[in-house]
Amino acid sequence: MEQRPFSDHSYNQYLNEEKLMGSRCKKCDARYVPPRSLCIECYRSDMEWVEMKGQGKLAAFTAITIAPPFMMAQGYDRKNPYCSGVVELDGGGRVDARIEGVDLAHPENIKVGMPMKVKFIHREGSEKQETYLAFEPA
Repeated sequence: MEQRPFSDHSYNQYLNEEKLMGSRCKKCDARYVPPRSLCIECYRSDMEWVEMKGQGKLAAFTAITIAPPFMMAQGYDRKNPYCSGVVELDGGGRVDARIEGVDLAHPENIKVGMPMKVKFIHREGSEKQETYLAFEPA
């Protein structure tokens, strides 16, 4: 695998390639998504890129009804909320992402611990196509 710096830019490049990448500490095996260049468990900087499986369990979620402007432009508002959550990944690490494919009209059916799988959302931006990370029920 080519060497890329541990940065938001590199992480977004991998997302555009539909790869969920994180960093792994070579000393203690801690994993981070998005990647970190320094391990917060053992404070070492001996990190490497690792491709995550893209599966995990929902650890927390919230329904958002007051959206930022770019989400309002996509049609989200009080009558059409979107879901954001934290997914605990198989193999280690946690990641914040949009949660797709859940019924926000009945949030009682969304369960912490439910299996999730990665989904890459492609949207046309002002200058180019952008890819956003999301998860959906497995």
